[in-house]
Amino acid sequence: MALTNTVDNQPSEREITHETVYNSLYEAIISGKFGPGRTLTIRGLAEELNVSPMPVREAIRRLVALGALEMRSTRRVSVASMTDEKYREIVHTRTILEPEIAALAMANCDDKLIKTLEKIDLEISEAIDNGDPDAYSERNREFHFTLYKAANSPIMLRLIESIWLQFGPFMRVVVGRLGTSLVIDQHICAIDALKKGDEQALREAIRLDIYDGMDRIGMELLGHTSSK
Repeated sequence: MALTNTVDNQPSEREITHETVYNSLYEAIISGKFGPGRTLTIRGLAEELNVSPMPVREAIRRLVALGALEMRSTRRVSVASMTDEKYREIVHTRTILEPEIAALAMANCDDKLIKTLEKIDLEISEAIDNGDPDAYSERNREFHFTLYKAANSPIMLRLIESIWLQFGPFMRVVVGRLGTSLVIDQHICAIDALKKGDEQALREAIRLDIYDGMDRIGMELLGHTSSK
């Protein structure tokens, strides 16, 4: 009797659909396309993505577990809200993890990485000059995760991604309201630190960049800044 080959290294159509839906919702949340407090329904998302409700339901379950979405009912969710306690914890956790992963990335830094970061930072400057909050938000995230991925630390990276999911929508709202003219570009200092191999300066540049962004969220939405 011939054995049926049940082992297949290629992802199934079901797996592809589930991951595609999850990635689409993930991107919409972290980029701020779904604003804070926005109510979402499984049916509405399924129709928008042209898929059945099943992969949408699974994606929502994963995003609720990450804190990016809040379950309102069996069929209705919303983008997570911001509270004082949550805000302070996000700032505290980011200033612990992100300078650390940046320092780990320094060991793998080469000319290619530096040139890539310089190109992204130039695009950030163009977005600031053009007053384009969408481009600024996207390039800012690209800068950070291009650097962080160089650390080859997938567990820490996933933790940081889960945190970005929880403040991304708020950052986009704040940048949209206040504009990009007041944005301080700490990335130049980070790139300079990478070129010099100065780990402490890199940590400080990332830390200050986090405070600059999170203080904008704190002042605009909660009426106070983080405690540096």
